[in-house]
Amino acid sequence: MLCYAILVIPLVAGALAGVVPWRRAVGWMTALANAGVLCLGVALAIETDHRPPLGALDGALRADALSAFMVIVIGTIALLAAVQAIRYLDAEIAGGRSSTRHASLYCVLVQVFVTCMLAAVLSANLGGLWAAVEATTIATTFLVGHRRTDGALEASWKYVLICSVGIALAFLGTVFVYFAALHVPGHATGASVLDWTSLMAASHHLNPTVMRLAMALLVLGYGTKVGLAPMHSWLPDAHSQAPAPVSALMSGVLLTVAFYALLRFKAIADGALGPDYVRTLLVIVGLASLLVAASLLLTQRDYKRMLAYHSIEHMGLIALGAAAGTTLAIAAVLLHILGHGLAKAVLFLASGEILLVEGTSEIEKVPALLSRRPVLGGIFGFGLVALLGLPPFSLFVSELNMFRAELDVGLGWVAGVSLLLMAVIFAAVMTHGRHLLLGAAGADKSAATPRIVAIPLVGGLVACAVFGLSAWPLQSLLYAAAHVVAR
Repeated sequence: MLCYAILVIPLVAGALAGVVPWRRAVGWMTALANAGVLCLGVALAIETDHRPPLGALDGALRADALSAFMVIVIGTIALLAAVQAIRYLDAEIAGGRSSTRHASLYCVLVQVFVTCMLAAVLSANLGGLWAAVEATTIATTFLVGHRRTDGALEASWKYVLICSVGIALAFLGTVFVYFAALHVPGHATGASVLDWTSLMAASHHLNPTVMRLAMALLVLGYGTKVGLAPMHSWLPDAHSQAPAPVSALMSGVLLTVAFYALLRFKAIADGALGPDYVRTLLVIVGLASLLVAASLLLTQRDYKRMLAYHSIEHMGLIALGAAAGTTLAIAAVLLHILGHGLAKAVLFLASGEILLVEGTSEIEKVPALLSRRPVLGGIFGFGLVALLGLPPFSLFVSELNMFRAELDVGLGWVAGVSLLLMAVIFAAVMTHGRHLLLGAAGADKSAATPRIVAIPLVGGLVACAVFGLSAWPLQSLLYAAAHVVAR
């Protein structure tokens, strides 16, 4: 019943938003629906924490501790984005850049997007997982181009073309896994061939040659949606041109839903090949992503693109954590997914408010936010502190534990290289952040930040700090989820 409710609630909210002309009440309805998803995710976590998975829809849906954790992440970021969308859509309509009909379409697409991500993490079948991830591409293509400017339309085309190539590669990789499973004596037939549970049980009997090819395609294919190098080029354009709430959803949770798919396949491949092959693939794309982020952040002049490139860095870090593959490593990866989602959602939503009140996304033209808009500047500043992995925020804890796990499995050189690249990124972001936040206020007067913006974003930062200071609310769930895929 929980699985059905988690999928139905956001879908019904989207349907209602499509038939009711836009007004604030519609925005609050979608926010309430996403809050319901978050609450149901917590209930699902309680039901699956160190307990057998829940099934539904004749086995098509399956929820274990890892699924429950991802539902919580999706619900949390979707709630923050839905609340901020009320402010965003009101401003777009007031400025004549959007109509009430277009605002209603935005709400429908966002709720479809959220439902597709939830379907991906609740699917019991790896083919169904692929279909749900592909559906997110369709929904988000229209959302990236929502503002209908030349830049937004160009970014949406680039996004759909590159991600479609990636999804096609992921499909081909899934087909190879299907082919390998068909040749296991006594394995299931039909649609259940790609059932996650049965594939895990049969993983030791899968053809190693076929699985090597499959995993190379899957890492490249799903890695495209994750934003890992070398298929990362869509990410800065899409995230910088999309509406701020959409950027928060894409960076804060869509990337990690695609990485969730890689974790599922990695667990199967490790049984067939041992840990070394997938570890090598993840180390290559992880270090390449850190290198790309470090080199491009140095010369960045746009704060939304700066945040987008920072996403590439963090996806590289979780790839390196997953490469270690131990229970500690996967638990740290999952904590990093939540911390990154909170911090990045706060920053993208704050950047949307900055763009609204300043009228530009160029770093040079937005100085001294702390002096001129102290609340908004403080939120953005603390968000950068969280994203850079400084205490007391949870990313400090997750990064530290990922490094520990890498050292434990003999990847000390990987940890050393990643720390060096992170130092370059730290210096680049601090330089840009110093200009944005510090300096004299000039002739501009300080302006108050609306409570609808400030309260949810401060709440997101507080949650990120709480999970950094004490992991007890999530510790049991994190390790139960890690045991699902760690060997």
